[in-house]
Amino acid sequence: MIKKLAGFVAEFKRDSILTPLYVALEVVMETIIPLLMAWIIDNGVGKGNVKYVSIVGGAMIITSFLSLTFGVLGGVHAAKASSGFARNLRKGMYYNIQNFSFSNIDKYSTAGLITRLTTDVINVQNAFQMIIRMAVRAPFMLISATTMCFYINAKLSMIFIGAIVFLGVILYFIMTTVHPYFVEVFKKYDDLNASVQENLTGIRAVKAYVREEHETSKFYKASKTLYKYFIRAEKLIIVNAPAMQFTVYTCILLLSWLGAKMIVSNTMSTGELMSLFTYTLNILMSLMFLSMVFVMVIMSKSSAERITEVLNEKSDLANDENPVYEVKDGSITFNNVGFSYNKNKDNLVLENINLKINSGETIGIIGGTGSSKTTLVQLIPRLYDATNGSVEVGGVDVRKYDIETLRDEVSMVLQKNVLFSGTIKENLRWGNKDASDEELIDACKQAQADEFIESLPNKYDTFIEQGGTNVSGGQKQRLCIARALLKKPKILILDDSTSAVDTKTDALIRKAFKETIPNTTKIIIAQRISSVQDADKIIVLNDGKIDGFGTHEELLKSNEIYSEVYESQMKGASDNE
Repeated sequence: MIKKLAGFVAEFKRDSILTPLYVALEVVMETIIPLLMAWIIDNGVGKGNVKYVSIVGGAMIITSFLSLTFGVLGGVHAAKASSGFARNLRKGMYYNIQNFSFSNIDKYSTAGLITRLTTDVINVQNAFQMIIRMAVRAPFMLISATTMCFYINAKLSMIFIGAIVFLGVILYFIMTTVHPYFVEVFKKYDDLNASVQENLTGIRAVKAYVREEHETSKFYKASKTLYKYFIRAEKLIIVNAPAMQFTVYTCILLLSWLGAKMIVSNTMSTGELMSLFTYTLNILMSLMFLSMVFVMVIMSKSSAERITEVLNEKSDLANDENPVYEVKDGSITFNNVGFSYNKNKDNLVLENINLKINSGETIGIIGGTGSSKTTLVQLIPRLYDATNGSVEVGGVDVRKYDIETLRDEVSMVLQKNVLFSGTIKENLRWGNKDASDEELIDACKQAQADEFIESLPNKYDTFIEQGGTNVSGGQKQRLCIARALLKKPKILILDDSTSAVDTKTDALIRKAFKETIPNTTKIIIAQRISSVQDADKIIVLNDGKIDGFGTHEELLKSNEIYSEVYESQMKGASDNE
């Protein structure tokens, strides 16, 4: 894990090296100051030597200035190193997530990935800054101050050894006990983020159903659970503060009592005792900083594990060693295909799928909820890989294609239409970033979107809110279809993508497809039989198996499921007239 994360320091190695160097120099300067102070008291003030006080006092000022300078430089480089490290971590995770297959994405919740990219990275960033700064300063100051104490008075310095051992035991106890709590804390962060994300995404539904109180209660519950886990962890961490105070006051009392005796017996000077007090504070502050580092490391350990988990996640879809970079045509063949989301061949959601679709054909897919219609078409652009058998496009197994090449030729309008914040033009150019304005308009005319776009105040420069919240469901679907058409694919898949448009508009879209893209293979998943009855062939799926395959007329005669759906829809249509 450490080796993996260390690789993201990259161009900030110089800052990561300079930080501890400047910190070490700062500590050296701070260690010298109490010694100079002791000399001033014993050899200057005690003997009335003003010149000596001036010379050593000047040296103290210079040393203090150098300490300040080194401290500032250390802080600047630490900030650069930790911020750069965090930037690279986010970039690395985000880049890796972009390469995830659908099955990889299914392992994580959206809220969990957001927490990893934000809260977890901040924790690791803070820990890294503490490590390159405080984790160097504290032990170096501890060693330096302890060495100076032994140099001044070895007997009194044994007090500090006892203090170090005592606090070391306390810190070890905290570190080993608290970590499991923080593991759970960040899982609860995921739940909290999921609650917030779900609420904000569906805020219109929440208000429409007057469910504000329910959502508030759900958020409070998630927040309270997180609070409880934090309290458990903090109860243990808080032990560090009283333990530190107890140690500080005990050391000062022992040092005062024993030091006073030594001054009376002339075995120690006043200046030496004063410097020992300063070194005492340095030692105990160092121990306090060390405890802070330990606490931060404990917190960040859970975050680091979660970040590393995402970074180590490898897409289970990879290019063939010698990938094919050209899709010959839009023909599709399913050869005894079976599929399971968990790779379990005994729990298939698609089973024994055998299909032959010619290039340029229009294929409809009908089936009940949960019949795996979407799963079937997702195997074509290789969003998932078949568990059994093979899927061929253009006569070549999809696993042999370069993934980007295949997906450029298979344009898919997903069941859940997604628009991004930006203008209509910017959203459309997701299909083809180099598309001209004329091509955008032509694609929108085919998708029956041009008319409503032209009625908008800014037409194609109209700004779309995140998620397309300022356009209707039907408008959103038509924009997504236009975006898909701009790719000029060999295969076009519409996954229930005209459900929110009226039957007339649906018919006009299908008519445009027939006239403008006759050579493109079109696969249309629909709930309305009217959307697919003119297709060359229609697939009837039932419980992950093909129940029927033929024309509209053939299926009406031979397939019970299809004829029942047709009759119910026709009866419903006649009742509404």
